[in-house]
Amino acid sequence: MFGTSIPINLIKGSMLFFYVDLLGMDAAVFAGVYAVYGIIDAIDNPVFGYLSDRTRTRWGRRKPYLVVGSVVLLLASIALFVVPGGVASSATALVIWFAIFAVLAEMADSLINANYGALLPELFPAERVRASANAIRQGCQLLAMILALGLTPVLAQNVLGCPVDAAGCADPTVGYTRLAVIFAVLGVAVILYMTFGVHEDPQASHEERPPFLASIRQILTNRYFWTIGVVNACYGSAMALVLNGLQLYVRYSLGGGGLDATILQVVVVVGAIGMLALWARLVRRWGAERTWKRALPIAAVAFAPLFFVQDLLGAVIAGLCVAVGYSGVLATNDLIMARVLDDDATRHGVHREGIFLSAFGVLGRLNGLVVAAALASLTLFFGYRSGTTPGPNPDLAFRFYLSVYPVILLVIGTVISRFVHVPGWDPRNPDAGPDGRTGAAGERVEVLRGDLGD
Repeated sequence: MFGTSIPINLIKGSMLFFYVDLLGMDAAVFAGVYAVYGIIDAIDNPVFGYLSDRTRTRWGRRKPYLVVGSVVLLLASIALFVVPGGVASSATALVIWFAIFAVLAEMADSLINANYGALLPELFPAERVRASANAIRQGCQLLAMILALGLTPVLAQNVLGCPVDAAGCADPTVGYTRLAVIFAVLGVAVILYMTFGVHEDPQASHEERPPFLASIRQILTNRYFWTIGVVNACYGSAMALVLNGLQLYVRYSLGGGGLDATILQVVVVVGAIGMLALWARLVRRWGAERTWKRALPIAAVAFAPLFFVQDLLGAVIAGLCVAVGYSGVLATNDLIMARVLDDDATRHGVHREGIFLSAFGVLGRLNGLVVAAALASLTLFFGYRSGTTPGPNPDLAFRFYLSVYPVILLVIGTVISRFVHVPGWDPRNPDAGPDGRTGAAGERVEVLRGDLGD
């Protein structure tokens, strides 16, 4: 989780700022490419999941794809920010370059996460142990966010490059270029190290290969797909807006620079890390479903104060409110999904975590369309087109983008979640999954208890 989050958070957190505000790409054009990006992101997920579930090798089902995906991610994430001068000077060439490497990076991310995500329910079938393991991996993700999201503005603009608005700054993109190379190498090295160290459940390789069409039909007729999937899509879209637009919000709505963006992002992520342990404890007390349903409305309300703050201090206080709700959903989302996967395996007698998670990802990764629509609305309603043509009121534009739109999405998700009943955790046997297993192999739960301190 630490490795995958480093290059992806740089991409999601800086791609809009880099191409639109620094390189001058028209925001409407960026939105169009991002819409295509979102569609491809959704389509390739079930394909990768299906291939992963059906793969049988002596290295396991997931490892080969993690290796291939990491190499593609390394190359694509570097190329996305290392834009040749001739390409940057041509509007058409810039769009083509952006489209090619954004889509390649997205496909690599999909391939990695379709396989990595499938390992959580396989390796940790017991709910309480799964909750502890998930809290640890989400904590690692948040640490990566501090590095690749929170520190990026100050590293790119004040350490490795120069401030965007500083006099004498010949090339404000150079810091982001250097950072992309560093983060890509670091992130992929971690992914590969962990990939070669994981031990998949050998029993899974003897199961029947799930058929594609039958699996898709069963997933599409599963009520959890259309309820939990939409809730997760609302949450994912809200967070995608925040990741894409925070540096622009700081610049135009708060009048700050790279250091201010770093302070705000680091405070939010550190706050989320601090709250993650509390939410994990609540999961063990209340169960994943009850905790999830309480975290969603908190996350929805938490974004509202960002619309009204006028300075960095106010934004930091509002950001800490966001951290509370964000960490709550973060601590429970994957546990809810894992419950659905457990239920599917119990009812159909085959483990197909890859394709099921990828089908959920179709809804979740359509957030690219939401981001594209939100960005296009800034041009339509506020006149924002790029860093050179920000329009008459970029301040209000990015207040809407970072506050109003996420609130709307999370309110929708909260309402839908009220009608969801997640397949069950048995309070009389909290160490067992829905099928009664206490571990994927023998004494795994007891071993993990010792390792995780549960």
